[in-house]
Amino acid sequence: MSFAWLKQYMPRGIYARAALILLLPVIVVQLVVSVVFVQRHFEEVTQQMSSAAAREVRLVLARIGTAPSRSAIEAVTSDLAPLAITVTPVTARMLSEDDRRVWYDFSGIVIIERLKLAVPQIAVVDLSNDRRVRLVLDTVHGAVEITFDRRRVSAAAPHQLLVNMVFFSIIITVIAFIYMRNQLRPIKRLAAAAEAFGRGRTVAYAPAGATEVRAAGTAFVDMRNRIERQIETRTLMLSGVSHDLRTPLTRMRLSLSMLDDQDRAALEQDVADMQGMIDAFLEFAKGEGEGEPERVDPIALTRALVEDAQRAGQSVTLVESEVEGEGEGTVMLRPLAMRRALDNLVSNAVRYGARAEVTVRLTEKSLRFRVEDDGPGIPEDQRADAQRPFTRLDPARNQDKGSGVGLGLAIATDIARAHGGTLRLGRSSRLGGLRADIVIAR
Repeated sequence: MSFAWLKQYMPRGIYARAALILLLPVIVVQLVVSVVFVQRHFEEVTQQMSSAAAREVRLVLARIGTAPSRSAIEAVTSDLAPLAITVTPVTARMLSEDDRRVWYDFSGIVIIERLKLAVPQIAVVDLSNDRRVRLVLDTVHGAVEITFDRRRVSAAAPHQLLVNMVFFSIIITVIAFIYMRNQLRPIKRLAAAAEAFGRGRTVAYAPAGATEVRAAGTAFVDMRNRIERQIETRTLMLSGVSHDLRTPLTRMRLSLSMLDDQDRAALEQDVADMQGMIDAFLEFAKGEGEGEPERVDPIALTRALVEDAQRAGQSVTLVESEVEGEGEGTVMLRPLAMRRALDNLVSNAVRYGARAEVTVRLTEKSLRFRVEDDGPGIPEDQRADAQRPFTRLDPARNQDKGSGVGLGLAIATDIARAHGGTLRLGRSSRLGGLRADIVIAR
């Protein structure tokens, strides 16, 4: 039997699930104990005590039947004082009263039913006073009121066990929840550290908590250190290689300057292409780790980028920028890294198309940068490959319009992931070319 339908009703948070695990057994135990208690105590014990009281009431009725007149009722019942039962003649209209009890007096239901069943002469059972039982009976001499102690038909404070059970269950639950919160706190700290590292930020974290949580925390710290060392090694390696290549390129430029103009143009273009490749390697080596996250206005950042591109002669337009909801107009970003990612997208757009349009959309839950062009676009089955380093899609993109090493989209993808977001490629419905979205959760 599948219980998959239960998942939609299960809480999502770890605190809520821990509370459910903690409270569910307590509630089940309380329900079982309550049912057993009500059945055994409220019903069986109350029935036995009510039957005993009914026999005494029948004895009183028999004694009343021996009285010669109504005025002699108190005299013939005076010797029943050891029973602690008070007998008083009352008016006949009291026989028409309704049975009464307090709403939470569950044992009163059993008492009323049992007494009337055992003594048919009982017309009214009044349990509104939790200390006394008041009966109105129809006797041979008219209406008679009989009162006696409530403890003779039910246990004193019958709800006390239930009250104590609920009270102490609440206390135990609170104590257990405090202890559970201390156990869950290290897990939340580990989750926060992992989420921050996924967004490109390193927060202080020390393994704590139970043995299993400490083991997971230690594994996370080791993994984070290895990744940081790999990033540092990659950066140093590519930076070193790129730096070493600059020296011979500089010598080549000097040598080319001494050649004739006819031979020099083609060679200088090759050197410029090599210089562009080295700059691309350096940008890829920087990756997402440039600068520290800070509060940035994404619309102002994009507007400045578009203005710089327009001054450089590129056909780029900021067509839309909006803030929805009541969220702040700033987002935690690495401004230099995000500007480089957007610059790569804009450069690709104007390289493979005649014009590009940029859109910024900021909501309470997400931030989206969109760059669209009117170029040939990228086929859907090649978009995942286009985001890999050193990938060039000659059939899809017009490579004659500029040189490159296939790192532009890869750099943008890495920077988006470092901010906890993603780069999505699609077809532009506005311009017909490529649509590149950087979407970041707030």
